[in-house]
Amino acid sequence: MLLGGCSLLSPKDKDADPAIAAVTGDPAFTLEVDAPKEIRELLEKHLELKRYRYQPDLQRRELTRLLGATDANVRDLIGTLGYFSPTVTVELSDTPDDEAPSKIVVKVDPGPPALIEKSDVRFTGVNAEDELGLSQRLQILETWPLQPGEQFTQSAWSGAKSGGLRELQKRRYPLARIDSSLADIDADTHKANVSVAYAPGPAYSFGPLQIEGAERYDPVATARIARLPEGQEYDQQSMLDAQQRLVSSGYYESVFLTLADAPQQTASEEKNQQARDAQGAQVTSPVIAKVREAKLQKWVFGVGISTDTGPRLSVDHIHNKVPGLNWRAVSKLQLDRKNPLISTQVTGLPGEDLWRWFAGGKLERSPAGDFNTNSAMLRMGRSKADDHIERNYYLQYDYAKTLGDGAPPGASSLMANYGWTARYFDNNLLPSSGFGLAWEAGAGTTLNPQKTPFGRITGRWLSLIPMGERDEETRRRSRLQLKASVGALLARKEVDIPTTLMFLTGGDNTVRGYGYQSIGARTDNNRVIAGRYLASGSVEWQRPVTIKGNTQDFEHTLFVDAGTVGDEFDHMYMRVGVGTGIRWKSPVGPIQADIAWGAQEKQLRLHLRLGFTF
Repeated sequence: MLLGGCSLLSPKDKDADPAIAAVTGDPAFTLEVDAPKEIRELLEKHLELKRYRYQPDLQRRELTRLLGATDANVRDLIGTLGYFSPTVTVELSDTPDDEAPSKIVVKVDPGPPALIEKSDVRFTGVNAEDELGLSQRLQILETWPLQPGEQFTQSAWSGAKSGGLRELQKRRYPLARIDSSLADIDADTHKANVSVAYAPGPAYSFGPLQIEGAERYDPVATARIARLPEGQEYDQQSMLDAQQRLVSSGYYESVFLTLADAPQQTASEEKNQQARDAQGAQVTSPVIAKVREAKLQKWVFGVGISTDTGPRLSVDHIHNKVPGLNWRAVSKLQLDRKNPLISTQVTGLPGEDLWRWFAGGKLERSPAGDFNTNSAMLRMGRSKADDHIERNYYLQYDYAKTLGDGAPPGASSLMANYGWTARYFDNNLLPSSGFGLAWEAGAGTTLNPQKTPFGRITGRWLSLIPMGERDEETRRRSRLQLKASVGALLARKEVDIPTTLMFLTGGDNTVRGYGYQSIGARTDNNRVIAGRYLASGSVEWQRPVTIKGNTQDFEHTLFVDAGTVGDEFDHMYMRVGVGTGIRWKSPVGPIQADIAWGAQEKQLRLHLRLGFTF
């Protein structure tokens, strides 16, 4: 116990090195580095001498050898920072055995750093002058970081070379390589001449996607889910997107995409080069998807809590191949104090035209302003998703009955709908720029209590606009998020329409500072209920922040939300919420925590939500 307690008092240098910290006893010598901060930190961490400080049986001969090698060790280390003509002094102060240990002082005057005098970037070999790859070559040349006058460092040199290579490999030239590179340092004049030659190699385009490892599920139909752009030039992001779509489809637990005709990574460099030369300047390669299939059925049990609807329990069942249909079924049971529901949806695999059939139904009780609504919905139609555009058309039956005194009577309807959604974000899971636009229009007839035609139209828009220069610490930019939603029911005033087709707003994802679905029209006794017209909008400023040294994943926001719902345009009153919040880009998606003040309700509310959806 005493030894364990003493270990808490050990010097910080011992704690910094796990190997040293494991050794007990007095140090064989003390070490001091006298140098500018950047160099001192590097040497204190990597100097060879440091490894032997607590060597209990360090002999004088071995210590002398280490001191003799220190000069070269220092020069090698600080050379990575661009200092090639340092003055290094190593001093040893001996003390009697019964006094303090010997002291070693390493003094370093780094001298002037080496500056870039000339920086040469070239392209050689196959496709070195390919016109279709001109934009990539220009991008490398224009963003090359090692410009004349810049200080040379090993990390900057390595980063510049690998950055240029990644730019080539991410599109059109997956087998691009560095043909040659040279950093010529003149220690006397403190000048550095650097040169690199990139070999683009053959230009690839996508052939058909072939799935390997398929047993349960149709490999031809599931390959259509990936939407790999067959016939187009190779693009690394397109392959990653296709891979993500296959994983997200639910049919596969893991997916790994490779080009079928690319030389194997395990081949020698000479064989790789021979393969490149043999392939020529243009190659169309099939893409192989090596998959591990998901189980036929899966149960998912969940426990959660929401600031809008409170605690909840949920059970999800997934059947990837419903007998007789071979469609995928996703069913859900949610036990929630405010919003219990049971639902199911079955979806077919894409056809040759990439359209998919779907059908579903839902029974639900949900808040509707100051009332609760019991509802049923049945839907059937087709959908198609491209890289940025998603379209669907469907026939939908709705029944809704609002409970409570003064509530409208129950109503049912049948309606045909068409929806269109465009997503042009830089990242659909964690976007930092881009926009999304969606609209949906429907026409139908009420069935009960009377038969009357009506129409319904909705629209929503979201835009992320980068602002200002990149932050020096986080290397990220502030941005402005603009959001708007509108909706309208087109019917005669006396027509009863299912409440679930009407509009309410307020809550985590709409107008913060107000309760979930608490902004709506008003009954004769001034109770909130769903209305026929909706308008809402939001302006939010998002900026990167540093929390406990983390400069990558946190953001601070300031926002203003506004929304209104009504049955008549001259009786719609805007509700405004203002607030601030924190965003954390977690591994499972963005987690958002906001505090908002409802100006009309004069109440402060906390809002929590996970993920980004549009």
